[in-house]
Amino acid sequence: MSAKAISEQTGKEFLYKYICTASAVQNRFKYATVTADTDWGRLTQEHPWLLTEKLVVKPDQLIKRRGKLGLVGINLDLQGVKDWLKDRIMKETAVGKAKGVLKYFLIEPFVPHKQEEEFYVCIYATREGDEVLFHHEGGVEVGDVDAKALRLMVPVDEKLNEEQVTEQLLTNVPDEKKGALASFIVGLFSLYEDLYFTYLEINPIVVTQDGVYILDMAAKIDATADYICKAKWGDVEFPPPFGREAYPEEAYIADLDAKSGASLKLTILNPKGRIWTMVAGGGASVVYSDTICDSGGVDELANYGEYSGAPSEQQTYDYAKTILSLMTREKHPQGKVLIIGGSIANFTNVAATFKGIVRAIKDYLEPLKENEVSIFVRRGGPNYQEGLRVMGEVGKTTGIPIHVFGTETHMTAIVGMALGHRPIPHQPPSDAHTANFLLNASSNAKTPAATRTASFSETRTTNDSSHAKKSKGLPAEAQASSGCSGAKATTIFSKHTKTIVWGMQTRAVQGMLDFDYVCSRDEPSVAAMVYPFTGDHKQKFYWGHKEILIPVYKNMADATKKHPQVDVLISFASLRSAFDSTVEAMQFTQIHTIAIIAEGIPEALTRKMIKMADKKGITIIGPATVGGIKPGCFKIGNTGGMLDNILSSKLYRPGSVAYVSRSGGMSNELNNIISRTTDGVYEGVAIGGDRYPGSTFMDHVLRYQDTPGVEMIVVLGEIGGTEEYKICQGIKEGRISKPVVCWCIGTCATMFSSEVQFGHAGACANQASETAVSKNQALSDAGAYVPKSFDELGDVIKAVYDDLVANGTIVPAEEVPPPTVPMDYSWARELGLIRKPASFMTSICDERGQELIYAGMPITEVFKEEMGIGGVLGLLWFQRRLPRYACQFIEMCLMVTADHGPAVSGAHNTIVCARAGKDLISSLTSGLLTIGDRFGGALDAAAKQFSKAFDSGMLPMEFVNKMKKDGKLIMGIGHRVKSINNPDMRVQILKDYVKQHFPATQLLDYALDVEKITTSKKPNLILNVDGFIGVAFVDLLRTCGGFTRDEADEFVEIGALNGIFVLGRSMGFIGHYLDQKRLKQGLYRHPWDDISYVLPEHMSM
Repeated sequence: MSAKAISEQTGKEFLYKYICTASAVQNRFKYATVTADTDWGRLTQEHPWLLTEKLVVKPDQLIKRRGKLGLVGINLDLQGVKDWLKDRIMKETAVGKAKGVLKYFLIEPFVPHKQEEEFYVCIYATREGDEVLFHHEGGVEVGDVDAKALRLMVPVDEKLNEEQVTEQLLTNVPDEKKGALASFIVGLFSLYEDLYFTYLEINPIVVTQDGVYILDMAAKIDATADYICKAKWGDVEFPPPFGREAYPEEAYIADLDAKSGASLKLTILNPKGRIWTMVAGGGASVVYSDTICDSGGVDELANYGEYSGAPSEQQTYDYAKTILSLMTREKHPQGKVLIIGGSIANFTNVAATFKGIVRAIKDYLEPLKENEVSIFVRRGGPNYQEGLRVMGEVGKTTGIPIHVFGTETHMTAIVGMALGHRPIPHQPPSDAHTANFLLNASSNAKTPAATRTASFSETRTTNDSSHAKKSKGLPAEAQASSGCSGAKATTIFSKHTKTIVWGMQTRAVQGMLDFDYVCSRDEPSVAAMVYPFTGDHKQKFYWGHKEILIPVYKNMADATKKHPQVDVLISFASLRSAFDSTVEAMQFTQIHTIAIIAEGIPEALTRKMIKMADKKGITIIGPATVGGIKPGCFKIGNTGGMLDNILSSKLYRPGSVAYVSRSGGMSNELNNIISRTTDGVYEGVAIGGDRYPGSTFMDHVLRYQDTPGVEMIVVLGEIGGTEEYKICQGIKEGRISKPVVCWCIGTCATMFSSEVQFGHAGACANQASETAVSKNQALSDAGAYVPKSFDELGDVIKAVYDDLVANGTIVPAEEVPPPTVPMDYSWARELGLIRKPASFMTSICDERGQELIYAGMPITEVFKEEMGIGGVLGLLWFQRRLPRYACQFIEMCLMVTADHGPAVSGAHNTIVCARAGKDLISSLTSGLLTIGDRFGGALDAAAKQFSKAFDSGMLPMEFVNKMKKDGKLIMGIGHRVKSINNPDMRVQILKDYVKQHFPATQLLDYALDVEKITTSKKPNLILNVDGFIGVAFVDLLRTCGGFTRDEADEFVEIGALNGIFVLGRSMGFIGHYLDQKRLKQGLYRHPWDDISYVLPEHMSM
């Protein structure tokens, strides 16, 4: 949500810190917070004024009208405050329908003043601007300020000045106070704008000869502006409405939501309730709550929440386990029900999210059984069939009653089943699988374009997709001239519409192209993409069976210049960049429609975009939307879901019904309902869930009224705002003459004891007229067709449609099958329709899940077990969890092989390369390429030679003699500097460790016997560090208990031991590279006097 209430203390802190006014604001930062755990001694040390001044004390828990409720203690000393609190702190109190415990109190200095020094001021946001209310009388008895107060509307993007305030608001204020009040109100308005307040009320504000005093304050801020205001806001705490506790689980889900691109919401209404919900979608979550409350379940409804926006399997698991943990803490005599519902998803992979829920169900198997939980599931969308199958299987294998339903079942039908109001079908009819839509029943590979884009109902013409029927609408579908500033088009999409997509949303673009193809468009609707983070290039997509290239540009200017036919922009820009990119796009006169998908754009920025768009005659759809669809013509991004839903809802050709909704998920549900009850959708738009959508219900209803192809209109309204009343007025005045079926969701809100913010930012009623109940009644009174509940919406739509068919307004046409569109390989694999041998196989690491896994061990366990580098190397190289002594030995090997000075060939190469100006990777590679049998690569060779000799039963002397006879060097024997008299301490350290910790050292002992023979001939023919590590590692592999003899030999054969030297010496090479760079060493040139020139004599002459 966007507008969130803050505590009075937070609001005053913001005001005292940041207000800029010539008026003297008194008592700045003089407030103290008190709870049951307050240390009064410490409090008085921090706020010594508590001991010397008269005080006011009041609860700070979003309680309205505290004075009238007797919840304000006035003119008390500190002891009086303590006595006053004794009777109230931690006591339950009723405020209206809400009951809550008083926990947090605010103490401030008492301000002696006269009644005539009290005033009232309030600023709140509207679509057109910010309304400033002022009344010359304030305080507890202010009464109905909406009726009394003087008003000043400050239009969006305009400033307030003292002259305006004085002339329009302060007419009843004494002259001596006008200056201070005018300056303060202007400063307050600037503060309101700068800190993104959406509501700010001070009652009373007291003005005396000393200055201005802020007595009581209530405020809301736009929480989506956190990324803009973080430096000034700090970490804001948003208290829950009075009457509802703040639960740690709610904070946990809020934290998950903040870290995710998905939407995760949870509000606990009644932790002891028996009806729990886990609903996908902001609109759908409201519909399910409505239906539960309408069915008599309001007192047993335990929670409100939603998950949407394609959460990952892990995120869904975390969300589901939180719900299951809450609902299994306390038993209910009737058992409990869990409703896992949702509309038809547009882009969320239902099977993937259900995997997370299934994991949670399995984790809570016993608690679910103990609490006698029954689960009812209804879902649709991408891969929903597989999701339902998996969910059903869990029910069969675990014994938990799980009833699953798909799109063949009305969305909220499971509520009646769960509450025992309707029977549960034993075998619900299942819709065709996604794959079934691949094969066309028609023998034609392609359907003629003209018949595909005509309206599905008679009479049809062949010149455009918007075909005039015998209609009561206006005679022409006139599109407003693009040259007429401020005039918006009646037709915003046609079969010729071309768009630019902002953002690298390849899946959405491919979905649009598939829709275009199945609608038999002549050309793709996507002309280009804009992506600022790469250079200009082309992106590959499919057009039916054929591959095509779509250009991608770095900026809008190039895209619009090269594609002048484009008039639509679909923006997938993030919430942070959506405003700037939209403002930029509006500078290009060819753009007439902009769809903004991002959710969470601050309301102040949205209102600026709306104002600009209205001036330029641009239609904005969104923000916070999935978009819209015009069957047979055009669809925005992911609207309508995947191709199986497009086909099952018959969105490839126009019908006679146009709709407008707020919710994207519910728009897809309307596609389903309308396709099942009428001849289909003509056009549908989801305007978005924000408080100020770019275009309104009325904008689109009037377009539909003026479109001959539309014969009836469906509106899915919502709690919050007053836009639906304009539809009432339009019907009454005769401007809207076509049948309108309308239902406003959110009827449950009036049944809750405390305020609930639903999934959409705009779904909150600030006054009685904004409730869904009031709007539904007004629509019914105006003459719209209003069902009794959402459950009956489909029935009412069907009844109205049937009447239109009966009176001849609509003549249903014969269905024509669409052309086939091949399924993408990746999606076919997801559905389990195909299989293909993998190009690679791996058995050591898996990064696909929520947590990285090394050879079966999660990375968190690796750190918990303190396995170290040696343990990780054991997992990744040997797929074993090696004993601790083995891990320690590996780390010792890496340490002793890390470096051996700059003179060795590898280090020398690295240094030369570094001094030639090469980068780290090139320099390191130069050094590594020198490793071989003569330098560093003797580990494997030594291990093989000594193992072969030992395993064949050859005596050490026989081995030495054989190698001499064959003219071969013994790998791992000999050192340029070290000798029997000057031993290599690296070997000595390793030898001591191995002898102390290894279970057996047979091969090492054999090698040491060989060393005795070789050093007797020449003292430097010692077992060197390479040879020692090689033979000791063979002993380790053979005796640690983790490998068979064959496995141990295989690791030696495939070169695993040389990896120890490569890994260790890489550390040294990198050190030499960094050392040369740090010392600023120049290009290396080898000196002549160190080179022996031995050219042939005749050449040297």
